[in-house]
Amino acid sequence: MAKKKSGTPDKASAGGKKGGAGDGNGSSQLPLSSGDSVQPIQLQEEMERSFLDYAISTIMSRALPDVRDGLKPVHRRIIWDMDQQGFRPDRPYVKCARVTGDTMARYHPHGDSAIYDALVRMAQPFSLRHPLIDFHGNYGSPDFGPAASRYTEARLHPLAMQLLADIEENTVDLMPNYDGTTEEPTVLPARFPNLLVNGSQGIAVGMATSIPPHNLGEIIDATLHLIDNPEATVKDLMKFVKGPDFPTGGLILGRDGLTEAYKTGRGSIKMRAKVAIEEGQRGQMRIVVTELPYQASCSAIAARIQELVDNDGLEGIADVNDNSAGGTTNLIITLKRDANANVVMNNLFKNTQLQSQFPVNMVALVDGVPRTLTLRDALVGYVAHQIEVITRRSQFRLDKAKERNHILEGRLKALNVIDDVIKVIRASEDANAAKEALMGKKFGFSERQA
Repeated sequence: MAKKKSGTPDKASAGGKKGGAGDGNGSSQLPLSSGDSVQPIQLQEEMERSFLDYAISTIMSRALPDVRDGLKPVHRRIIWDMDQQGFRPDRPYVKCARVTGDTMARYHPHGDSAIYDALVRMAQPFSLRHPLIDFHGNYGSPDFGPAASRYTEARLHPLAMQLLADIEENTVDLMPNYDGTTEEPTVLPARFPNLLVNGSQGIAVGMATSIPPHNLGEIIDATLHLIDNPEATVKDLMKFVKGPDFPTGGLILGRDGLTEAYKTGRGSIKMRAKVAIEEGQRGQMRIVVTELPYQASCSAIAARIQELVDNDGLEGIADVNDNSAGGTTNLIITLKRDANANVVMNNLFKNTQLQSQFPVNMVALVDGVPRTLTLRDALVGYVAHQIEVITRRSQFRLDKAKERNHILEGRLKALNVIDDVIKVIRASEDANAAKEALMGKKFGFSERQA
């Protein structure tokens, strides 16, 4: 059956009547051109399918980190782009607006504000235990946002180079970027377990992740123990990993929630500010706060205390002063002369963010699928990744060595018959003719050797 050309009217499809708007029986079906195909679908089914597609896209492309390198796509793309552009630790700082624009143009077409926020967070020492970006300018604080990208500068931190180590040796797969003009890595080689070291937080469709940061040395010790003892349990690994290492300091109360989080991937960690009771210059007692729970805002806590005092919700406090500056916390709570410092302090813990909970939900992508991970699962996923990276790197180096050896064998072979080789080259009309002669039966050189 012959196929009609696109755009050629068809009487049957057009209705065959003047006006072509119906079939004479009250139908409101619009005319279709040849080649068009309209299939009726159930709205509920389409909604389910579209929502599932959106959920998978959000989970895979934006919200959840990969267990192998601990990065979400936006962070991975920023680091990769900065490396490709040469914004390394030994090079001068560059404007963050340039980094943001390059990343958005090449790899991450989701808006400059999202990219800049991710870039800044990787530089904030109060957000990441070990920052991956070396920042120059105002990167903000727990109380205030950063300066605009046109005013700030950045380059890769030396630790970020460890995430990129050996990537040029075919250690990871590359995939086309969103418009197919260049390539980006599906994952970074990652010389250290970044997922546990710096943690991660994100909200996807129907799930969320909240992984606390840890001490780099403790995590590496636990990883080495797992390599030497593949059957190690979470209890064994907790001998090395004592608990989270929050960049803002503070105290962790109890181990029950911590143990539950490491054994099941879910739990709650109780955090408390580091405080001291001191005597002021005028003899008044005061509570001095020098470290805060992770992600707590000193100005918000001071405002909350003042609100409680004004509303008679907290007794015994004469004054509140937030003297924090330069990345250090210094919140001074002056007490009334008749106040009991311990009672006031306990009330502060109960009613403010001086004591709070960190919800642990260790969800990450494993083979592209979101999974809730125990401490052991997270380390097993990283070790498996390193085995693949080292295997691929070794194969790459072996192939290079074989190729080099093949060339050297050809040179050695040519030296043994150097006079004949010179004669053939001189007698040849051009380079191609000489190459064909050297690859002939008389010499037997390969194409690479010739």
